[in-house]
Amino acid sequence: MKYNSVKENHLYSKAYSKGKKQVTKHVVIYVLRDFAAEKIRCTRPDKKRINRIGITVSKKLGGAVKRNRIKRIIREAYRKLDVSEQLKKGYIIIIVARTAAVNAKTDDIYKDLFYASNKLEIISHKNEN
Repeated sequence: MKYNSVKENHLYSKAYSKGKKQVTKHVVIYVLRDFAAEKIRCTRPDKKRINRIGITVSKKLGGAVKRNRIKRIIREAYRKLDVSEQLKKGYIIIIVARTAAVNAKTDDIYKDLFYASNKLEIISHKNEN
């Protein structure tokens, strides 16, 4: 499944300055309400709200091969989280890799994303009666 990505630099800057932040061992997550979500929903054929994802990996973590591997792992961990847990929609989510992410596996990143998502309250909990 392909996710919409954040391409505009000003959205990264807004998420860094105004968004909620959660730091874990492998990643830092910034979450900001997406005010353009309604416009994007109207243009989609299925008329559903979506999250826009941005992944940042610094050159300090290694060459292009390592950086792309880290991005693939983070993308897969986010996909697992989105499938297994019901994430709230209509947010800009920026995920920044930390130094420990170089040797991390998908499950390690998944656990960090799950923990941070709970803290940032973007996992919608179903009320069981």
